[in-house]
Amino acid sequence: MNKAGQISLVFISILFSLYQKFTDHHPFFTIDFVIFTAIAWVVGWQYDKARFFEKKARTSEDSYKQLIDSLPEPVYVTKDHQLIYLNKAALSMVGAKQKDEIIGKSIMDFILPEYKDRLLERYKQILKAKQPVNTIQYKARRLDGTTFFFESSSMNIVFGGKEAVLSIGQDITDRKEQTERLLQKSEKLALLGQMAAGIAHEIRNPLTSIKGFIQLFKSNQQQEEYFDIVLAELERINLIVGEFLVLAKPTAAVFIEKDITVLIKDVVTLISTQSILNSVEIFVDYEGDIPRISCEENQLKQVLINLLKNAIEAMPNGGNIYVNVKLKEEGKISITIADQGIGIPKERMATLGEPFYTTKEKGTGLGLMTCYRIIESHHGELLIHSEINEGTTIEITLPTIKQPLLKKELSYSSVN
Repeated sequence: MNKAGQISLVFISILFSLYQKFTDHHPFFTIDFVIFTAIAWVVGWQYDKARFFEKKARTSEDSYKQLIDSLPEPVYVTKDHQLIYLNKAALSMVGAKQKDEIIGKSIMDFILPEYKDRLLERYKQILKAKQPVNTIQYKARRLDGTTFFFESSSMNIVFGGKEAVLSIGQDITDRKEQTERLLQKSEKLALLGQMAAGIAHEIRNPLTSIKGFIQLFKSNQQQEEYFDIVLAELERINLIVGEFLVLAKPTAAVFIEKDITVLIKDVVTLISTQSILNSVEIFVDYEGDIPRISCEENQLKQVLINLLKNAIEAMPNGGNIYVNVKLKEEGKISITIADQGIGIPKERMATLGEPFYTTKEKGTGLGLMTCYRIIESHHGELLIHSEINEGTTIEITLPTIKQPLLKKELSYSSVN
């Protein structure tokens, strides 16, 4: 330990006593000299000791920072949620080049709103536990606005002489995306199995009928209506297989700018013959100026045709269908189709959109499933509300042309 302070203060005490000896002719060795020199010795020793530990702490902190900087994983230190230190990996994770871009900012500036309560609760646990807290996941935003997932473990430390929180984490966006892809693949395989079972069940019924009538043909008990039934059952098998092929065979879809009012007019004109034959009248209402949308025209037409056909079939005794188009909110339009039909039982609502779950006597459920998928691919939303014997209302929400859509490869080209 350096004794410069101790020596300096004792030397000052000696100089002061020499000064008094030559100016005031005081004795050099006096009780005051001994007391002041002893005090100088003790104070100097404490001063040197404090400087020694300060230097040791500074060296330790510098080594600590060097260790943090050398770690390949993102490490950051916060005090009262303010970032006071972070390493190069953490800088890279948030898309920053210099520490000055980040130091002093609140960690809350980077955490997405829905994860902030989780972070605040975690910090409370860290301060109480006084030991490392288990890993937890957050979703954060980089400086350029892009988002990413990361997980971190945190602990309470002393940094720069003050209580702080050190967190070690890693960007897990790729891992999350890979997990999501595996889940989607698993869901697709499960759906494929479900659809295969459904198709087998749907096809078995008409095959049983055909088998029975063929046995009658062999016994020469032929009647004209038997042939009609066999042909109808074969056509039903063809329809089921055709719907399945539509879902399985991908077709390229190109999004174009389109006036939704023109598209709806074309669909209503196309389906008007069927509506007239079923004593159903379709009323269309446009509220205000409707922004243009970006869509795959044929696919969106197929969705509207399928929903209008469903509405017509839900009113066997006739009725009215009301189509309303309006600007729902900034950047979104709403299309509602309301009928006066028999409605959908509440216990069936949860299964709508699943294959082979349908309220129709001869339906397969694939048509509504296709509608859901097409609207989803257009970054929209399809909602259904229904009351028994009161009717069904379907709302489609789509983004307007101001919100760019990605061109995708879609696998839905027709509906029931």
